[in-house]
Amino acid sequence: MKVGLDLIEIGRIERTLTRYPSFRERVFTDAERAYCDSRPNPPQHYAARFAGKEAVGKALGFGVARAFAWRDVEISGRPKPSVRLSGRVAEWARRQQAGALDLSMTHSRELAAAVCVARDVDVD
Repeated sequence: MKVGLDLIEIGRIERTLTRYPSFRERVFTDAERAYCDSRPNPPQHYAARFAGKEAVGKALGFGVARAFAWRDVEISGRPKPSVRLSGRVAEWARRQQAGALDLSMTHSRELAAAVCVARDVDVD
């Protein structure tokens, strides 16, 4: 089992969304953008999903460096979020023999946090 954790300031994401309009499309899938933009305080939800993506990358050992494909990790559902992997991140997870991913996200007025547990694949 591996664990990934991330914490981010909501204000930082809010400033990034304002300053770099392409950030939404580069980091979030269509479904994630539709969800976040439908909420009363979109930056809060973007920040939680951003933290979730980082936590997933860390739990998988893929990290979030230059090669990380942000949109290859899609977070959906509430109140319990689920994670769908695709592309390079899904291939990495297969090579690492990562099992199920369990993700939890939370936010306050100022911070968003996420923790991801990547279970090991059961090998009999």
